[in-house]
Amino acid sequence: MPRTASTSAPGNWSWPGPSPDRWTSLPATCLPSTTARWAPSPAASPGRPAVPEPGSPNAFKAALAQGQPQIGLWVALANPVSAEVCAGAGFDWLLLDGEHAPNDVRSLYAQLQAVAPYPPHAVIRPPVGDPVIIKQLLDIGAQSLLIPMVETAAQARDLVAATRYPPHGVRGVGAGLARVSRYGRTADYLTHANDSVSLLVQVESVSALAQLDEIAAVDGVDGVFIGPSDLAASMGLLGQAAHPDVLAACLDAARRIRAHGKAAGILTTNEAHARQFLDGGYTFVAVGTDVGLLMNATGNLAARFGAGESAPNDPKTGGY
Repeated sequence: MPRTASTSAPGNWSWPGPSPDRWTSLPATCLPSTTARWAPSPAASPGRPAVPEPGSPNAFKAALAQGQPQIGLWVALANPVSAEVCAGAGFDWLLLDGEHAPNDVRSLYAQLQAVAPYPPHAVIRPPVGDPVIIKQLLDIGAQSLLIPMVETAAQARDLVAATRYPPHGVRGVGAGLARVSRYGRTADYLTHANDSVSLLVQVESVSALAQLDEIAAVDGVDGVFIGPSDLAASMGLLGQAAHPDVLAACLDAARRIRAHGKAAGILTTNEAHARQFLDGGYTFVAVGTDVGLLMNATGNLAARFGAGESAPNDPKTGGY
């Protein structure tokens, strides 16, 4: 529709149609407010805040200390959209994987933001227990870390130090530039930072299993996670995470971990084994992976219509 020149002032244009003064006859609720400010819907934040309040307890850490079972999901698609979908499913915790998934600090940052409004607690696994990476992950707002391939108590003590500020550790101070302190807006973050961190270490080899009691006894280690797939490989049973010898070793490990007052964790995609582990003393148990669930669901759907083969992943194997 062509515009017509306004008669009120040269060079001004007005849109033909109803006179602007007709808007004054609309109900007040239809008119834009000049004073109201945007605020998110209460439904937009059903869980914890985007970054936990400094000084507030790490809810996941507290649940582990109280022996409350925590059911989790392994999140490895390395995408904030899929992570958010998983966050709404009802799990107690999500493992954002930086060891075997194609993640880096930036992609994990985005996933932390995506899952923050939802109840599950985000645990991040870095590719290695490097103090620099640990510092970066804590600065972007991770409260809980799962460190892979921990072999000795000395290594566990070094990891504790990497997660604590001096004089209790060696974590570098720069939170004023980071999400964890709301970019410097939280003045007392440093006062409470050490207490909010939950450190979980992975024992996943025969040699590490021999050192399990010493590792679990390290002050500052909140939980020990047994990696059944790598443990099976270390036992000469590559790809056989559900082998009876591996299961027996995992169940014995839970008993030893709990004897030191620490939480025991594990991952299995076999439901029967997950329940067995929970009954056997495991506290934080991941019962599936986003990759496995997507692969199985899409493969099975295609197979029902003759468009492909059923998904090859057998949940009875228990690994990933």
